Amino acid sequence: MTIPSTSGAPLTRDQPIHEYLREHARRDPDRVAMTFYGREYTYGWLDEATDRLATHLLDRGIGKGDCVALYMQNSPQYVIAHFAAQKIGAMVAPCNPMFKEWELEFELVDARAKAIFVHDELFERFAVVADRTQVGTIVVSSYEDFLPEGEVPAFLEGEYVRSQGDVSAVRNAAVPLTSILDDDSITIDPERLALELDMTDDVSLVMYTSGTTGKPKGAMLTFENVEFKTACVVRTYELTADDVVLAVMPIFHIAGMLVGMNAAIMAGAAMTIIARFEPESMLAAIERDGVTFTYTTPIMNIEMLDRNGDGRYRLDRLRGSIGTSFGLQVTEELSSRWQEMTGVPFIEFAYGMSETHTGDTMQRLDDYRWGSVGKPTYETEIEIRSLDDRMLALPRGERGEIVVRSRSVFKGYLGRDEATAASKHDGWYFSGDIGRFDEDGFMYFEGRNKEMIKCNGYSVFPEEVEEFLARHGDVAAVAVIGVPDPQRGESVMAFVVPTANATVTEDELVEWSREHMAAYKYPRAVRFV
Repeated sequence: MTIPSTSGAPLTRDQPIHEYLREHARRDPDRVAMTFYGREYTYGWLDEATDRLATHLLDRGIGKGDCVALYMQNSPQYVIAHFAAQKIGAMVAPCNPMFKEWELEFELVDARAKAIFVHDELFERFAVVADRTQVGTIVVSSYEDFLPEGEVPAFLEGEYVRSQGDVSAVRNAAVPLTSILDDDSITIDPERLALELDMTDDVSLVMYTSGTTGKPKGAMLTFENVEFKTACVVRTYELTADDVVLAVMPIFHIAGMLVGMNAAIMAGAAMTIIARFEPESMLAAIERDGVTFTYTTPIMNIEMLDRNGDGRYRLDRLRGSIGTSFGLQVTEELSSRWQEMTGVPFIEFAYGMSETHTGDTMQRLDDYRWGSVGKPTYETEIEIRSLDDRMLALPRGERGEIVVRSRSVFKGYLGRDEATAASKHDGWYFSGDIGRFDEDGFMYFEGRNKEMIKCNGYSVFPEEVEEFLARHGDVAAVAVIGVPDPQRGESVMAFVVPTANATVTEDELVEWSREHMAAYKYPRAVRFV
């Protein structure tokens, strides 16, 4: 099914996100673009800072088609580095700041990164692998460089401010970001920064997948992919320059980047940047900055609800609150509690993946359904295909593989033509995910095809079993897998984290499951962890 763009205006302008930044800077240079724990940065300042940094990169021999890695937490410097690289047509490769040395090395080598932006507290990890990569330009920065003068949030002290480790050889080659931004000798030449792009072919992002089928693969997203999906978010949630968008979800992750950074910039809104989640500081930021739109996880909302039980923080400017069910689910009960405190419901955001710049379906603020991931977004075709015949589209109500076609489908996997060919056909991306549509066009995500457990010939979807077991009052968290069974092919095994006051035994939980689930589906074994 497909939703056309029905408003009068075209969905996109055929221009990269950094051109929206330039437009806002010219039109309203004093408008706030981002706030970091109370310190504000305007669109005019951000545009000039990214121009200056882009010029520095050009001076270092980095240009269109080269890879620039970002190894940082959410911060103003992340935003600056990202758009500086985009302004010269470089491919941005976000690196998970939780990466250890070997994971970081793999991505830097695989993407052939020529430059890296790295936060101080992560520098020692990079230094260990630096000489095994092609990185020749190193830019380092610290949180405190962009915090309000004299103010460092308690949870950003120590490891989150400056690292004192001995990485002298590599550190001597690094340039502080602040020294570049303060360097008046760098001449910004608009003609030099006038970039000619092929929106449909030039690569904007290299997003590494989780590697469920072997080593991580770099999904190449074009500038068109990025603009199209960003426009879908802006139009779906009617974001404008009057909004203040909370950027707490990791920007290195495709969804956090899409909602927290790119959509805000396209709309001319302000970003409230949170380096990492801590409920007290986030509540304070939402109140102080007048945040109007949030994208979070259920656990974040739960902790904020618990911390703001006395109502000391006013969150009355919120008009939209979306989330993704990572671990805990976005539920109607949680939404009701959130609405009591803020006046707005908390709803599931979307379905998507790195290969499609996520957000292939979205839940609208005025049209959502519990348990669903929404309806296909603008100009996006989604079909449910048979698991036995990938060319056969199934009717509504039947489960099968989710297949997507739109302007956001990626160009391919970097250096992996065979993997690209296996996942794309005739413009369709074959996700490997299982889903179904209901009669009203809402889609439901029901697991990964490769994670499916086969019991006596029946398909068991792990998420379905996990969701059911989580309803038991003594279950805090659960994950299920398939284990070999000589009679059944596979059986379900559940690994359960019990609640603090749990009294149920492993055998009792198996029996409870047997009583409430189909015979082929219930876990034959439970292990407490």
